[in-house]
Amino acid sequence: MKQYAPELIRNVAIVGHGGSGKTMLVEHMLYTAAAADRVGSVEAGNTQSDYDPLEIRRKISVSASVLPLEYHGHKINLIDVPGYPDFIGELHAIAEVVDSMIIVCEAKRDLDVGFDLAWEVAEQHGLAKCIFINKLERDNADYEGLIDTLHQRYGKRIVNVQIPIGHQAAFSGVLDLVQMKVYKGKDRGEEIEEIPTGFAAEAEERHDKMMDAAAEGDDDLMVKYLEGEQLTLEEVEHGLLEGTRQGKVVPVLLGSAQSGIGVATLLDRIIGELPSPLYHPVDIDGKHFEEDPNGPLVAYVFKTTADPYVGKINYLRIFSGTIKADDHVLNVNRENDERLHNLFFPHGKTQENATVVGAGDICAVAKLQDTHTGDTLCSAKERVMFPPPKFPDPIYRVAIRPKTKADEDKLGNAIARLLEEDPTLRYSREAELHQELLEGMGDIHIETAIEKLKTRFGVTVEIEEARVPYRETIRSKAKAQGKFKRQTGGKGQYGDCWLEIEPLAGGEGFVFENKVVGGAIPKNYIPAVEKGVIETMKKGFLAGYPVVDVKVTVTDGSYHDVDSSEMAFKQAATIGFRAAAEQARPVLLEPVLKVEIIVPDDCVGDVVGDLNTRRGQMQGMEPAAAGKTLINAQVPMATMMRYALDLRSLTKGRGFFRTAFDHYADVPSHEADGLIKQFKELQTAEAH
Repeated sequence: MKQYAPELIRNVAIVGHGGSGKTMLVEHMLYTAAAADRVGSVEAGNTQSDYDPLEIRRKISVSASVLPLEYHGHKINLIDVPGYPDFIGELHAIAEVVDSMIIVCEAKRDLDVGFDLAWEVAEQHGLAKCIFINKLERDNADYEGLIDTLHQRYGKRIVNVQIPIGHQAAFSGVLDLVQMKVYKGKDRGEEIEEIPTGFAAEAEERHDKMMDAAAEGDDDLMVKYLEGEQLTLEEVEHGLLEGTRQGKVVPVLLGSAQSGIGVATLLDRIIGELPSPLYHPVDIDGKHFEEDPNGPLVAYVFKTTADPYVGKINYLRIFSGTIKADDHVLNVNRENDERLHNLFFPHGKTQENATVVGAGDICAVAKLQDTHTGDTLCSAKERVMFPPPKFPDPIYRVAIRPKTKADEDKLGNAIARLLEEDPTLRYSREAELHQELLEGMGDIHIETAIEKLKTRFGVTVEIEEARVPYRETIRSKAKAQGKFKRQTGGKGQYGDCWLEIEPLAGGEGFVFENKVVGGAIPKNYIPAVEKGVIETMKKGFLAGYPVVDVKVTVTDGSYHDVDSSEMAFKQAATIGFRAAAEQARPVLLEPVLKVEIIVPDDCVGDVVGDLNTRRGQMQGMEPAAAGKTLINAQVPMATMMRYALDLRSLTKGRGFFRTAFDHYADVPSHEADGLIKQFKELQTAEAH
């Protein structure tokens, strides 16, 4: 594949809801442009973009794929982006490096959550947008209903540039309002016809509205248009391009990703109405960079994969300058030199070696030593750094446990490679809970991560429910003696102390005070008493959870000249603390989360009702984005373990939330009794 000037490149993300037909649309685009010699099928598992065995088995996209093609003297870098909310991180990553998004949606009145997510991310990044209405051949296709919905939601920004010829089973082609021609057939066999008589009136009406939108994209065109002059084809395309780039126009195209109808005209519109990299310059560290192949090198790493055969692969977007195979570049984030040995253009699962890649283009490099997603590569003289990418925080977590000792030995390295590939995954070892936690964006996200561990890295793990980090404390003062005495025939063990305990305010932790007078306990044994108390507090006395916010004062005691020891006083402190705690109104504490939830207005009642069942305390509500409400609440963590899945069900995937630790609160007595009983049963079982 030759090197293209920036004005001849289009970097386009194919986005939308899972199941809307993105992958099949990409298949037909590749075939139409002769970048593939066949059209693959999701069902058959032989598509260009969904090549991972996991994707083939699940029949969904779980990772973004870069698929370039050459069409009419241009290079189009298509990126097929997963549509399920669990893989939202891919959408955020790709938005950093494309110049436009084609949002694919089914021909039905209601828009899916994947459409909303794609639209919001495109707006956040200032990207040009185009809508492709798919599945017009379906029996229940509702083109007019969808157009009404789009106009109601986005107003005059929605501009039809095509209308369908026939509906549902009779759908046979598209009437392109730019060319004012009918395109029938599919893929490379597309036929061009004149407008049928029955469509002439509608075509004229829609054409006039499209011309209005095109004229509004450019002031000079508007003057010409208002003076009654006819706009040329090139001027119409320029006006639509300017309007699309500025966000004033969102062109609506249509077709069938199953049969390929409308695909050739979609490729034409990508070239004609979607912006090149020249229209999307970037500002980094206060410096402005045009897409100039002769400028200083600035490249951004937007994706990293761990290929079991090739090794680590980094995907780059070149924003300025040119890179060549075997060049040395500076990774500004890591302050290290990298040599680009293996430079290539990715084509899904295949690769094409590259020698030179210029500004505006996308490529990949294998086996870089220490380069990760979000890093900036540049010349040593330039030294600029892209801001770190913003990924959503994980909302769902499970505990994982290696199945065998061999799995345990390999887990650390496998997890590290998995996290490098997917920044929306988090992993942590919770020593207090004796668990290893894996956090992600949902159950499917976690399941696919675990499958990758097994299929790519040969590590099998088992899933268990993540535990809640409860705490224990007291609510009143108490005093007790701790006495440890043991005689075994030789030297005995003797330790005796009186401990007084009292509650502290939440968050104050632990305070130890020595008030022994008269040498009742030698000073050298006081640290042992404190250590015994601390160790006991770590293990808890009610249900095995750490004790917090307690002041302990040692007031008196006794010792034996021969039998006393540090170990004996540690044991005495344990006995004394437990005895005092039982008298001090002990309670279990649970973590309470601050929860912010954004939901559609029509779901507020259901979501609030659900929060009440979780013992949530409402803190208020306020308007969020158009048609959405922000709900603030405090909710016990124990009731939120599967909230990501439940909220998705309640809102049909349109609700989003985030949490942060707020405080600890008393566990209701009936809940506490169950936890204490469960702990005692476990102790009994372990004893036997």
